[in-house]
Amino acid sequence: MKDTILYYSVGALLYCPANNETVVKFILDQKFGCNYSLAFCLEDTIQDDCVLDAENKLINTLEQINNNRNIYSFYLPKIFIRVRTAEQMLHLSERLKSCSSIITGFIIPKFSLENADSYIQNLMKINERFSKPVYAMPIYESASIVDLRSRYEILYKLKDKLEAIQELVLNIRVGGNDLCHLFGFRRHNHESIHQIKPISNIFSDIITVYGMEYVISGPVWEYYNGTNWQQGLEKELEDDKLCGFIGKTVIHPNQIEVVNESYKVDVQDLADAKAILNWDQTSNSLVAGNITRERMNEYKTHTNWAFQTIMLANVFGTKL
Repeated sequence: MKDTILYYSVGALLYCPANNETVVKFILDQKFGCNYSLAFCLEDTIQDDCVLDAENKLINTLEQINNNRNIYSFYLPKIFIRVRTAEQMLHLSERLKSCSSIITGFIIPKFSLENADSYIQNLMKINERFSKPVYAMPIYESASIVDLRSRYEILYKLKDKLEAIQELVLNIRVGGNDLCHLFGFRRHNHESIHQIKPISNIFSDIITVYGMEYVISGPVWEYYNGTNWQQGLEKELEDDKLCGFIGKTVIHPNQIEVVNESYKVDVQDLADAKAILNWDQTSNSLVAGNITRERMNEYKTHTNWAFQTIMLANVFGTKL
């Protein structure tokens, strides 16, 4: 779904290991700013024999955040939990009932035909038990979508399955580093992932299949310090936007503001978007030059772009 501001509002999604016990103070002190989302990861960042301990620490962290809402005024990000399995998602939802009001949803890693049904069924069960919607964000990163002989069939089958919970899918996400890992690729800080053709082709297919119905978020950029990290991120964000991505997974707080700044809407784009959406449809013409007479606005051609531009301006603001 991409018909309301909610689906555009995930923005910069900051990943944090679920066993990080210091994150509470950073949230309360607003060290990460006031425009980001937060993902607590129980999957790749946690050793296999430490999962239960990480769950316990995560629950303690979420309870602290929830309890402090009645004491302090602070920005509460959308909070997601990246689980390992559909079964873990279900049993965690029971353990987290006391702080369910601050949980936006779950992140589904390596979403595939093998696990889709169980994740979808369990998400529906969770939503039957809770008074507020619990959302999902599936990640497309499994080896099964690499094979050209079956990629399109798999992508469309997964899309068909998601129709049962379409309104509960906030974003489709892509696992850039996981897909690169399959080939042994790793980009440097002056290179965009969109230059890696086998990966960018997978992204293009995902956007082609899902982009008209869902917001699709951009892949992680792993550089956050040193020479050229910000310039490299800014360049990849430009490529992300041009290719149809909205928002980005981030792995360090330094990256949040760069992502937010990149998705600010140009004031001229915003003016054109408003003109298109407010078009006088009784007019004899549905095409006209914009106010600066630099480009043509067409009501029938640019309406979807205009709607999306308004949504992004509401989430990220505008830039000159």
